[in-house]
This record gives sequence, structure tokens and C-alpha cells, in this order.
Amino acid sequence: MLKKISPFLLLLSIVWSTESSAQNLYLTSIGDTEKETKTIDSIGYKKTFNDYGSLEKEITTLQKKITQIGYIENELLHLKKQNDTTYLASFSLKNKYDHIIIEHNGLVDVSILKLTDFLDQKNRLIIPIANVENTLQFINSEMANRGNPFSTLIVKNIQRLDDKTLTGSLSVSEPKSRTTDKIIIKGYEKFPKSYINRYLKIKTEEVFNLAKIKEQTATLNDLVFANQIRDPEVLFTQDSTILYMYIEKARSNTFDGFLGFGTNESTNKIEFDGYLDLNLINNLNYGESLKLLYKSDENDQQTFDLKLVTPYIFSSPIGLDLNLNIFKRDSSFITVSQIAKINYQINSRHVISAGIHSIKSTDLLDVPTALITDYDSNKYIINYTYTKRQNYDRLFPVNFLFDLSSSFGNRSYETFDEKQSNFYINTFKIFNLNDKNSFYGRLNANYLVSDTYLENELPRFGGINSIRGFEENSLIANLYAVLNTEYRYKLNNTIYVHSVIDAAYFENQISDQKEKLFGFGFGFGLLTKAGLFRFNYTSGKTEDRKFKLSDSKIHLSLTTTF
Repeated sequence: MLKKISPFLLLLSIVWSTESSAQNLYLTSIGDTEKETKTIDSIGYKKTFNDYGSLEKEITTLQKKITQIGYIENELLHLKKQNDTTYLASFSLKNKYDHIIIEHNGLVDVSILKLTDFLDQKNRLIIPIANVENTLQFINSEMANRGNPFSTLIVKNIQRLDDKTLTGSLSVSEPKSRTTDKIIIKGYEKFPKSYINRYLKIKTEEVFNLAKIKEQTATLNDLVFANQIRDPEVLFTQDSTILYMYIEKARSNTFDGFLGFGTNESTNKIEFDGYLDLNLINNLNYGESLKLLYKSDENDQQTFDLKLVTPYIFSSPIGLDLNLNIFKRDSSFITVSQIAKINYQINSRHVISAGIHSIKSTDLLDVPTALITDYDSNKYIINYTYTKRQNYDRLFPVNFLFDLSSSFGNRSYETFDEKQSNFYINTFKIFNLNDKNSFYGRLNANYLVSDTYLENELPRFGGINSIRGFEENSLIANLYAVLNTEYRYKLNNTIYVHSVIDAAYFENQISDQKEKLFGFGFGFGLLTKAGLFRFNYTSGKTEDRKFKLSDSKIHLSLTTTF
């Protein structure tokens, strides 16, 4: 009597039978001699396969590897099936060549060939066989970068020179170079066209070089008002080369202000001071910037500063800087300073400028004094600025700044006319120790050189943007140097705390004063939706005076980007 088999057991039996019948295939490769077999084994190859197609593919790959190490005359003698699962591949490696001497016949720029390090004194390429493929790929890539994106190198007329050396000649499939015919901006279509030609230095009708273009467009990240979204792309047609650049407009306008308060030593009353700082950048899509500063401090001093920078005027490489500064101290005097400069941006980080600096100061006192009087000053000014940004860091977007200025000219008052010179430096650097810890150092110095000095012409310093722990612009000197340091620790990407250790030295020849100042304290910064909020608590002291908590200063500021 036959037993009835269930459908499930029947299906399981079929699957087991199919899997048990599928067997792996094995490959063994040998050479003509034992030495050749050892060479093949040293190259290495896969020996187990699921199907015959994979086994054939591995034999082709192995033969290519044999050719690449110098056995260019090798042959696959036969592929035999030894049994149901094992195959034997028999090779004849023949002679091994070490080098090939290639004549380029002037088809490739010698400057490209020199980059390979295989060019001899007779301008021939002598390349180890193992390096031939990579070297030709490198030469082809460099030719593409220099305007031949579709060129292909071929080594022709390969002949045997001796047992170790081959000879050949280069042939280039398409020697005609390409030029950039059109540039299209995607994302920020109103990106200033002058910045493409002058800042990025990318121009149409120039030889197309993709590597150079990528390097140039990377400098977009050094701009405050624009960012590169992704790498540029190129569309090649039969008759033209079109470059696509992907840029987005960044929020770059800033509004900054702070409120400070401290105790007046004479009245023991709390006094307030503060400022407003508005910076408008690229609102007209020309890359221009307009900066407006108004400051009023507890010493009854007011400052109005307006600065306009217009780069690449009339699409030329020259820009224009205009600055108007008005300073008034109570009822003593008022000083109006005007600067007009032309600037030249060497590249994304370096800027040089030169111009004229004119100053007119008016005595407001009812009773004239020898220290404060009307004067006029006219000087020639030169300036150099270097800026390195780190846009990945929203808290500290600028990593390094170096700003150096010098001016020379005359100052006249009453019947006196004197030569004067002025030297100014403002530089800072952030040393990133790791993702959370960094050290900030800043040096700010000013030196006015003159035979005599007036009180209303001396530079002023002190306060949150100078030596902290002292009142805003409360210190005057013909020479001063301020060192600011901070150790910063990031709690996260939006909050940091820091120390405050400041030191300064100044000289005032009018009062025959030479003094050292110190400021100590702490602070924190908080990046909010409204902007960067900063808090500083500092106390200042002179070299001979002890710290007093009553002299401490609290400074609050908020920088908003819009």
C-alpha cells in the first residue's frame, strides 16, 4: 500500500535536492615552470566560485595583473576541466620587462610630463612597467585640467629594445583644447558678476581647467554674503563648454549693541553706557558694505562712524573705501576724520589699499588751553589686511585677522606745522586645540609719532573692544598696546564660556605718564535665534592699584544677523 506524501514534504525534498546538487567550482593556475607558478601565486587570485562565468572573469583579471607587472607577452595556454568541480589554467609568462621608454614627440606639455618624475634629461619618459597605467592616467587627467577634457593617450609602436626594456611613442586622440564659453549661476542668480571675474578669477574664453575652477570656487566660502552649495559642473557640447556654479546667498547683515553699567567712583552711582553697530552687506547685490556705528559712553563722549566699501567699481579690479568719523568729548572738543582709499583685492584673503586721511578738530572750550586747540591734519595712508575665515563655526566665523596701517603727513595748528606719522595694528588668532577647547589671542596697538602732542589728537582706548575692566575710551595715549586673551570652552555648538586676561601698556607724553594695565574676569556667549548674546564680567587695575569689586564692569551685547 502506497503512503500519501504531503505537499509540504514534497516541496522540502525538492529544495534540498536542488541545493545539494549546486556545487562550488575551484580554480588552480600554474605557469610553464615552478618559478612562474610561484610568481602567479604571489600575485594572488580567487580560487572558489559559484558559477563558471565568475571563474572565467577571474582568469581575465589575473592575466591583466600578470601583464601589469611586466609580463606583457604572457599567454593563457589552456583552461582544462580536471573533474566535475576543478579547473586548471595554464599560463606561459615568458619574458619580464622592467621599463618602457616613451617618446612624446611634443604632443604633451613638458611641464605635465615633469610632474610624473619619470622624465629623463633627453625629455623621454622612462616608466617602470608597473607604473605605466597610473602614469598615463595622471598625464591624461592633467591634460583634461588644462583644456583637453576628452583627450586620450595611447602608446603606439611598442617594440623590444632588450630583454628588460621596451620602447614606444605617445599618441593623443584629441589635441584640441577647450575654453569656458559660458558661466551660469544657479541658486543666487544675482550674484555680483564682478566677483566671478575679479574675486574668483574665472573668465570666459580662457582655457578650461576643471581642477583650477574647483579650487577657485572653493574661495566662495571666504565670502560673508555667499556660500557654495556644491561643486561646479560642466556641460560639454560639440561647440561649447558651459560652466554651472551653485551658490546661495547668505544672511550677512549684522546689528550689534551692548549695555554696560558700573559704579561712578566720585558719586557712587550706577552709570550706563552702550553703543549701536549696524553692518549692511551686499543688499544691492554688488558686494558692497555699509557700516554705521554710534556710541555714547559714561565719560560723556559720543562717536559717530560711517564706512562705505564698494569693491570692483565699474567691474575694474579697484574698489573704494570711504570713512567718516565724528568724535565729541563733552564740551571740550569735536574732531571730524575723513578717509578715502582705493583698494585692490589680491585674492580672497589679501587686500591692500592706499589713500588720504584728513582730520579737523575744533576746540569747544570757552577758555582756550595749550593742550586742546584747533588743528588740521592731512596724511597719506596705506593698509594691508589678511582675513582667514572658518565658516563651519557659527560662534567664531573668523579664525585669523591681520590688519596693518601706516600714515604719514602734516599736522598744523596756530602757526605751527609739524610732520607726523602713525602706525596701527589689529590682529587676532584662534588656536583650536580640539572641538571644544580653543585659545584666543588679540593684539591691538597704536603709535602716534610727533614732536609735540595735543590732547584732542591722541588715540583713545579702553572698554569691551579694548582692555576690559576699564571705561569706554577713558584712556588716552600717544602709544599703547593691548593684549587680549581668552581660553574658550564650548559646552555645545551654541554656548561657550571663557576667561578674560588682558594686559596693556601705554605712554602719554603730555602728562609724562607710562603705565601698565591689567584686566581679569570671565564671560560666556549664547547663540540664540535673535543672535549672539555675550556677557562679560571684568575688573581692571593699574600696576600700583589693587583690585576693587566696586570697579568691576559688566558688559552685555547682542549681535543679530539678518
